Amino acid sequence: MWMRLAALAVVAFVPCVHAQGTKTPDPLTLDDAIARVAQYHPGLRLADAQRPIWDARRDAAALAPPLTVGVELENALGTGDASGFRSAELTVTLAGVLERGGKLDARRALAQANIDSLAPQRETARLDLLAEVARRYLAITEARQRLGIASTDIEQRRRAVAAARLRLQAGASPESVLLTAQAMLAQAELDRDRARQADQSARAALSALWRQRDPGFDVVTGDPLQLPALQDFAVLAEELQRTPELALLAGERRIREAQVQLARTAARPDLSWQVGVRNTRDSRDTAFVAGFSLPLGSVARAAPEIRAAEAELALNSVERDARALQLYATLAEAHGRYLTAQLEVTRMARDVLPQLKRAENAAEKAWRAGAISYMEWAQLQAMRIDARQRQLDAAIAAQTALIEIQRLTGQSMVAASDTPTPHVSTEDRR
Repeated sequence: MWMRLAALAVVAFVPCVHAQGTKTPDPLTLDDAIARVAQYHPGLRLADAQRPIWDARRDAAALAPPLTVGVELENALGTGDASGFRSAELTVTLAGVLERGGKLDARRALAQANIDSLAPQRETARLDLLAEVARRYLAITEARQRLGIASTDIEQRRRAVAAARLRLQAGASPESVLLTAQAMLAQAELDRDRARQADQSARAALSALWRQRDPGFDVVTGDPLQLPALQDFAVLAEELQRTPELALLAGERRIREAQVQLARTAARPDLSWQVGVRNTRDSRDTAFVAGFSLPLGSVARAAPEIRAAEAELALNSVERDARALQLYATLAEAHGRYLTAQLEVTRMARDVLPQLKRAENAAEKAWRAGAISYMEWAQLQAMRIDARQRQLDAAIAAQTALIEIQRLTGQSMVAASDTPTPHVSTEDRR
């Protein structure tokens, strides 16, 4: 299941994994990151580490009550006829407890239920960690995309600075125009440096998942603007019924059912017995002795524990219904957030960015010809960069929602017959 889910998580990044023309040292794909985390992250070994504990407890639960050997000395070291050991009586006994009510089977069932609950715990931990790997990988992808946007901004700001310098030398514009263009270039360079720092921090955060302090790799990123189509919400909601989180609650229910059965067995008291041999020293006679005991009031004493166990069992049903409703609401929210962001990415690529690109090119020509002011051109440059930032923000929101949907369902949610969301390149498809 782990590798299947890993393949699903990579779906949003696959389209551009091989898009880079030059090879960088130590490339790392999302599949590689997931494989490293699966091998080195200690959180995935917690459930396996707990298994020997519950195996030992199951073996202990399968043991019957122990036999007890007893020795009793009477009528010795007293006074008169009981002085010394002349009238001593020595009794050697063997005692045990006969369990009634199926206590042994109930203990075994409870121990086995705890062992069975480890599987959904393991799967839940894997899903959560897989989602965290995808989120941290996405953070690197986001930083790389912001670096590309900042590079585009720097390119156009440099053109503006060069043009402003020429116009200043020709006496066609004041010095304030050149200073303003240089300030905007500095802001673009700041955005580039910030994106580089974010990329470095994101790579360190990702490598920390497999306990590597120095990242030592260059991530082969995909394109977050490539957004696949989802299956219908009804299909995803049906897959939600098989999520490991609900399976975990089902395992807890079996544990509580076993606890109820174990509590009910206490209503039938255990029979204590003993047999032995008694030797009287003065007569040198030997006799067989036996006895048994049965506690009274077991039903009344067991009733509170039975009520508590039954209440916990009933609570499990309420917890499952509440958790199922919460998961459904989370899935609905993530599904709606994905569709909304997908729509924004598509419309920005189709209706906004191409027009802003053409408008910015036209404004540059008009400014060079002296038809408009520099601020009008600079405003269009800023609008174009802001639009790309907004598109990227929407794409990251969609990818985050996609990761959450995968974490919730653990199933493929891509509609195979549909095409991915269109997007623009770093040059806005001139």
